[in-house]
Amino acid sequence: MTTQSPGESETAAAPMCYRHPGRETYVRCQRCERPICPDCMREASVGFQCPECVAEGGRTVRQARSVFGGKVVTTPRVTWALLIVNVLAYLAEIADPDRVLGYFATGAGAIAAGEWWRLLTGAFLHAAPGGGLSITHIVFNMWALYVIGPELERRLGSLRFLALYLLSALGGSVAIYLFGLAAVGASGAIYGMFGALFVVARKLGYDARGVLWLIGVNAALTFLIPNISWQGHLGGLITGAVVGGIFAYAPAKNRGVAQWGGCLALLVVLFALVALLPPFAYQARFGVWG
Repeated sequence: MTTQSPGESETAAAPMCYRHPGRETYVRCQRCERPICPDCMREASVGFQCPECVAEGGRTVRQARSVFGGKVVTTPRVTWALLIVNVLAYLAEIADPDRVLGYFATGAGAIAAGEWWRLLTGAFLHAAPGGGLSITHIVFNMWALYVIGPELERRLGSLRFLALYLLSALGGSVAIYLFGLAAVGASGAIYGMFGALFVVARKLGYDARGVLWLIGVNAALTFLIPNISWQGHLGGLITGAVVGGIFAYAPAKNRGVAQWGGCLALLVVLFALVALLPPFAYQARFGVWG
């Protein structure tokens, strides 16, 4: 007759971790009840869960969203990234202003000749050092982006804020193409943020008079200070207000589809304006292009 000590019996009956078969454990996952070792334990509201159950729970938990449907933003990374890109572009201008401005500034004649990239690249350039506005140009625009950008990015979500910024910049450049000659600066995008901020404030029921004063003062400066492109400012303002309206007033049902579909439609309209219409101010000054 074979006898077995109590210690041997307990060892034989000890459960093994399902992910590490050689490890004994007496802890089980609270969801699937499979045995898990300390390396596989994930702290839960009650007890511990295995890695697979934690991952499955993360997929089924509804992600928090901003008031207009974007992901919740704690750190406005898009705002900081745009600031960095603008500053780097300005440093490139300092290093080689003729080449940078010559290839990337917004110019009606160059755009009409097929250099469409200028519609966007010009919005990341500013008055070259030593010019009429000098460093004041980029300082004001970056200050406005620093002050207003984080608030809008938190309200809209990062992707929607980026779409607002780029579409507003593009809208300002399209207005410069149609009614101006040449310009640089993020002012179209900045004025677009002004327009969107007004729409968002109205939608949320906030007092928007402060935003109206901000827009009014800057609009007055646009016409009082020489060498400022009113076309870029006005085009950006209108475009930003439209984009803000698309995001703020999209129906709750299929909101994302309506928002991104509206932005895509606006993008098509802006490019159609450039493709189908001539640069009026350029023609008036230099004659019919081509």
